[in-house]
Amino acid sequence: MQDFTLDDLRRVMRASVGVDDSVDLESDIAGTEFTELGYDSLALLEIVAKIDKEYGTAIPEDAVQDLTTPGKLAEYVRGRLPGAVAS
Repeated sequence: MQDFTLDDLRRVMRASVGVDDSVDLESDIAGTEFTELGYDSLALLEIVAKIDKEYGTAIPEDAVQDLTTPGKLAEYVRGRLPGAVAS
């Protein structure tokens, strides 16, 4: 089964627009709002598009609005990967 970790998300975030050199993505970012990390809504849409392309997991735009932190986004993606167990 494929997994999606916070480290996977960090890699995608680094490759996306909006990355702020002053933000330490290696710190505990799971509960930090994307806006506090320097990612606006356009950057977040780019992140979810890259996740879809790489992992085959489409995230509807209305769901993106509720995925306000890296932890929430990583959990959402994990739950939708092929072979994921429903919780």
